[in-house]
Amino acid sequence: MRPYTIRGKTYYPETVKVGDTQSGLASWYGPGFHGKSTSNGERYSMYAQTAAHKTYPMNTMVKVTNTNNGKSTIVRINDRGPFVAGRVIDLSKKAASDIDVVARGTAPVKLEVVGFYGKTATISTPAKDRVFLGGNFMVQVGAFKNRTGAEIYKAQYDGESGYKTAVKEYHADGLYRVFLTGFKSEDEARDFALNTHISGAFVVRQ
Repeated sequence: MRPYTIRGKTYYPETVKVGDTQSGLASWYGPGFHGKSTSNGERYSMYAQTAAHKTYPMNTMVKVTNTNNGKSTIVRINDRGPFVAGRVIDLSKKAASDIDVVARGTAPVKLEVVGFYGKTATISTPAKDRVFLGGNFMVQVGAFKNRTGAEIYKAQYDGESGYKTAVKEYHADGLYRVFLTGFKSEDEARDFALNTHISGAFVVRQ
């Protein structure tokens, strides 16, 4: 969340909340950066569901929709960029392939903040401005290429801390995702994701 300067311009990372949106051009980066360090110290993989954004907090989960074709994908912010006028997000090659951006290089997109991964979930606006009531939040606890694996995981965690599991198929990436449902607010879902023993759990909005 510290300000940083690129080419003489200073950027100030911002707090965001689930439901925030932004529009602009998406681009992608691939082989030339594969294996190199990202801004948060990870190794960039062009096959991962990640992206670069100039100001969103690291580990923000973002739904990216190509407004030309309606295709969407979900990515985790782990890098900074793109530092080109008009561009709002730089996708991994995998994420760009999900929404047909690779061939054209860029595409108009809509971004929507859908959740937070790990401890970055504590970075947000004041609770009075960010809590949504009505049970609209889930916690993703797994993702599988085949439904059989997802159903096994669903059965394993059904009833965990009193919450029910559900499996949803995402056509954009072909994965079956397992969610815990029944949370009454964003805060309740975040508290669970931060304290659960289930590795990799994060909050999404339905």
